[in-house]
Amino acid sequence: MKILCVEDEAAISDTITYALETEGFQTHWVQLGQHAIDALKNDSSLALVILDVGLPDMNGFEVCKHIRQFSQVPIIFLTARNEEIDRIVGLEIGADDYMSKPFSPRELAARVKVILKRSQGNKQQFQGETDFLIDEKRALIQYYGQALELTRYEYLILKLLLQNTERVYSREQIMQCIWQEPETSLDRVVDTHIKTLRTKLRQVRADVDPIKTHRGLGYSITGSVCES
Repeated sequence: MKILCVEDEAAISDTITYALETEGFQTHWVQLGQHAIDALKNDSSLALVILDVGLPDMNGFEVCKHIRQFSQVPIIFLTARNEEIDRIVGLEIGADDYMSKPFSPRELAARVKVILKRSQGNKQQFQGETDFLIDEKRALIQYYGQALELTRYEYLILKLLLQNTERVYSREQIMQCIWQEPETSLDRVVDTHIKTLRTKLRQVRADVDPIKTHRGLGYSITGSVCES
């Protein structure tokens, strides 16, 4: 498994990298918060993030908030501060664990293994229960436990299909349900959005194609759905 280390001090990063690679993990090191966000968007193999709170471009709490908008990857905070309020804030915004500097590299590696074991178990449990999770409050859809990065129209089309699984929608029906002025748009724009949706779903599960094309009729979707 590959771990993302977000730490601006090279000496600390080297220590973390050595401890993790000794345990059989691969590591990818970045020094800036924005680089961490970009790495997670571009590399779906990253299984966990070790995130320093004090970064040059933005603090780790802000980085965590950005990550949680599109990913539920486990996050461990590292910080030189040991205030209780910092630990509480970190956990409340979506972190899985919190370690204060100086820390034991062996303990950090042990915590990484525990969190990964737990997260993999939760993911398997989620997959056993449902394929899609719709979170309307955050305008977010998860697919097999992974948050999808969707445009506005992709989100609305996918939500429409998921709220009526197996039902066939024509292009015209999709446009009437979603577009504010459907008469001003070409119906082929629906095909374009469906194509990009399929691409994003395959990035999560290449062996599954839940969106079905019904020639001359429209589109439908299969799979189990949960809404929150």
